[in-house]
Amino acid sequence: MKIEVIENVLKYNKDQADKNRKLFKDSMLLVLNLLSSPGSGKTSLILETLKRLKGKKNIGVIEGDISSTYDAEKIGKLTDNVIQINTGGSCHLNASMIEKAISKLKIKRLDLLIIENVGNLICPSGFDLGEDHKIVMSSVSEGDDKPVKYPPVFIKSDLIILNKIDLLKISDFNQNFFENKVKELNPLSDIIKLSCKTGIGMEEWIEWVLNRCKIRN
Repeated sequence: MKIEVIENVLKYNKDQADKNRKLFKDSMLLVLNLLSSPGSGKTSLILETLKRLKGKKNIGVIEGDISSTYDAEKIGKLTDNVIQINTGGSCHLNASMIEKAISKLKIKRLDLLIIENVGNLICPSGFDLGEDHKIVMSSVSEGDDKPVKYPPVFIKSDLIILNKIDLLKISDFNQNFFENKVKELNPLSDIIKLSCKTGIGMEEWIEWVLNRCKIRN
C-alpha cells in the first residue's frame, strides 16, 4: 500500500509538471530550478543575476523555504516579480506549489523565471516542476565530496555551479576531485565556477542564461 501511495503522488506531480511545462512553453518563458544545500549561495546568485540583467530581461522569482520570507524580502528590493512559497516543513517544492505561485505572476510579461528550491540535496531532485533546466549549486565552503554523497541531484542536473571559488586559496577543497566526480556522474553537464561575492565567473553564468533565453524565444 505504501508503494501505491508513493506512485500516486509521483504521478500526480508529473501530470501537474507537464501542465506547467506546456504553460511555460506557450508563454516562451525560460524556467530554471535552482537546487543546493543551505548556504551554498542560491539567493546571492539570484540577486546578482537580477542586477546584471536589469533592463535586458524581465525576471520572475519563486522563493521556496520551509518558513520565513527573509530571502524573498531581499529579492523584492530588486523586483516586484517575486513570490514566496513556505512549505511548512516539506523538504522540497512540488509542481502544484509552482502552479499556484505562477497564477500570481504575470508570466506573459516575463522572459525568465528562477525557482529557488528548498535548501536540500536529496528531496528536490525527485520532483519535476515543469522547468527547462535543473541547476545544482555547490560551494567551496561545503567541501568537495558533495557529488559522492548526493549523486542523484548531480546526475539529473543540466548545469553544475561551483560557488565561492574565492575561498579556494584558503581551503583544502580539491577542485580536480570535485570536477572529476561530477563528470563521472554527468559527462554532459557544464560546470561553471564563480564567486557571487567577487564577481569572478559571473559573466559565464549570465551568458549561459542569455543563450538559453534565445533558444526558448
